[in-house]
Amino acid sequence: MRLKADITLFFIAIIWGSAFVAQRVAGQVGSVYIFNGVRYLLAGLVVLPFALRGLRANGSQAEHPTSISRDQTKWMLIAGFFLFMGSALQQAGMQYTTAGNAGFITSLYVVLIPLILFFFWGEKPHWLFILAVIMAMAGAFLLSTGGKLDQIQFGDLLEFIGALFWAVHVVILGKYAHNFESMSFSVGQLLVCGLLNLGVGIFIEPMPVFNSNFLFAIGYTAFLSLGLCYTLQIWAQKHTPPADAALIIGLESVFAVLSGWLLLDERLAGIQIIGCVMIFAAVILSQFKEWTSGTIDTEHLVEGH
Repeated sequence: MRLKADITLFFIAIIWGSAFVAQRVAGQVGSVYIFNGVRYLLAGLVVLPFALRGLRANGSQAEHPTSISRDQTKWMLIAGFFLFMGSALQQAGMQYTTAGNAGFITSLYVVLIPLILFFFWGEKPHWLFILAVIMAMAGAFLLSTGGKLDQIQFGDLLEFIGALFWAVHVVILGKYAHNFESMSFSVGQLLVCGLLNLGVGIFIEPMPVFNSNFLFAIGYTAFLSLGLCYTLQIWAQKHTPPADAALIIGLESVFAVLSGWLLLDERLAGIQIIGCVMIFAAVILSQFKEWTSGTIDTEHLVEGH
């Protein structure tokens, strides 16, 4: 069962990495909010049947087994807002940067989480986290600029700001969402994110051309990246150790670069590859203390698809 779970997580990492290519395709159409709105709403509908089944199972003895508490609604709205901000900034950045850059810079959210916990919750980070942050920032600089101070890419900057929102989102999930049924909470935040994106897009964004490439990008990210893979992730992480899950899922950023190279002919200079390696090493290092103690919550370690 553990081998099947690890293979499933490897498959998920491939899908999530290649999803950056689909987002890049949509970005070239010029769509940010409408693209996000449609795909997140579709993803919510995909996960909805599983959520309803989970609510019935958890509340089978209750008078109203499918009800959602006011407290859960509040945190779904908050989580959905941060999901909206992260997804909007990420997709906006995809208009100006490569799929590979977006994948690696988005993965910085894992390193940023301890900083969020320190500044807003007063939780002191382990010294390994400080080292990971330094490595990650240096790697992001090399990836974005190629080592040149005057060439920071606008799209990479948007991806980095988005990573901050992903980090806050993960903290919210880790501190509050575990009190509620996971699938119904997921549907709630997906729908909130979708509605916010679509609402903004209708007012400020021209209607994109729904050609075959754009429709494929919506379908791929909604049904596979967000819908199917999230459901498979929950099953897989029940049958594999946290260290295995974190390492395999971390390969997502690597597959983003490979997918961009294979499908979009995106190239990286040697110094940018060094930056990618530094970011990946920083992400792994930031989890080392949790791996050794076996306490890492990998259910909420992946964002930005």
